[in-house]
Amino acid sequence: MNKELLNLEPKEVWKNFVELTKIPRPSKKEARIIKFMEDWAEERGLEHLTDESGNVIVKKPATKGYENRKGIILQGHLDMVPQKNNDTNHDFEKDPITAYVDGDWVTAKGTTLGADNGMGVAAAMAVLESKTLEHGPIEVLMTIDEETGMTGAFNLKPGLLNGDILMNLDSEDEGELYIGCAGGIDVTAYMKYKEEKVPKNHKAFIITVTGLKGGHSGVDIPLQRGNANKIIFRFLHNLSGKAKIRLASISGGDMRNAIPREAVAVITVKENDINKLNTYVEEFNGIVKAELRVADPGVQLLTEETEMPKFVIENKVAEKLFKVIRATPHGAQRFLDEMPDVPETSTNLGIVKSEKGKIMAANLIRSSVDSAKDALAKDISALFKLAGAKVKLSGEYPGWKPNFDSPILAAMKKSYNEKYGKVPEVKIIHAGLECGVLGATYPNWDMISFGPTIRFPHSPDEKVNIETVAKFWDFLKETLKNVPVK
Repeated sequence: MNKELLNLEPKEVWKNFVELTKIPRPSKKEARIIKFMEDWAEERGLEHLTDESGNVIVKKPATKGYENRKGIILQGHLDMVPQKNNDTNHDFEKDPITAYVDGDWVTAKGTTLGADNGMGVAAAMAVLESKTLEHGPIEVLMTIDEETGMTGAFNLKPGLLNGDILMNLDSEDEGELYIGCAGGIDVTAYMKYKEEKVPKNHKAFIITVTGLKGGHSGVDIPLQRGNANKIIFRFLHNLSGKAKIRLASISGGDMRNAIPREAVAVITVKENDINKLNTYVEEFNGIVKAELRVADPGVQLLTEETEMPKFVIENKVAEKLFKVIRATPHGAQRFLDEMPDVPETSTNLGIVKSEKGKIMAANLIRSSVDSAKDALAKDISALFKLAGAKVKLSGEYPGWKPNFDSPILAAMKKSYNEKYGKVPEVKIIHAGLECGVLGATYPNWDMISFGPTIRFPHSPDEKVNIETVAKFWDFLKETLKNVPVK
């Protein structure tokens, strides 16, 4: 299927993207893509280096007549989010992505596509290998592990790059220029439990929440989509007040930065209460379908009888878990005063899992206001501590403070207006772009972020709009030609 992408325009970008789809590159498993980029640069005679973390830097001198322009760093990340549908057989550490054209879009078969950030990397590769583009000095910075902690960006050393302007190619709406982003912090709670015998006169059931859209926990958080973890614990908590049940296991979500699409619990129900279970399932489905009829119309809660589990989670812990997850906030908590459609502060209850005597609940908090981020993190920590959990705060990263007087912003607004007859929108994104982290190491950089239109990143519904890839590429070329002089 991927071959049909080679017929798309601009061919110089799509051919590179196709090469990237062939190489498994989930976060923290980037060895093969690092080696590929090193070999790719070597074959083209380009100066390159790989730092201690695995970040790859490739350099290209200015074209004739552009030696006096400010140096440009084109930046993207090599890793991708490994998400797939439950019915898709795919190993992200071994299998290539199966991409195909679907109307005006390119998407993947049952998995994330990797357009986040494969399209940005593919465009940077096209700049590096072009013999006709006009540009000043170019450096391409390809970081690792952006999706699960920005490890590459955090560990980038000063002095490796000489450019003046960072162009992050990791935004997801063509025609928009991003000049700021939210910071974030992980709040992870752990609850220990003992294994208890399954009660007599009980039957076992698998409870599944499915059919949700999920999506990026920052960009998509204001869309009010359903969270599978919140839904399944709402059901379990309510059911526990109607019938005698025991929780055997829970598995909801698998990425702290993706809104969970599916959650599965194994419970046992007293035989005399099975009719109550069936009745409430029907009632509950009606409730959540009505509530999410616009944002997530495909939501459904399914039950299926299954074999008896070997044990159940001790009841006092399960009851606390029902309550604390029910009480844990999720979604946008406050919006920016200057941009009322953009969240200021949000939280995503991305993962709830039980395994080997321990329950783990992972929350990712984002905010463009550091004090608000800190306050919400401590609020959620306090909530879990009241339930007897141990809490770890980790992975904190700074936001990117906007500069409305940015020289590259002014130049790009002018170029876009001259090329397309309109001024691009200037925005602040509610997501963790690497600009904030990189800017802390290289405070002299003038930074901006842009890219083609990508929908449903971090989910198997991820897709990139074909027409906007061409516009993104043309705009990138025009921008490079009009970079300010030193």
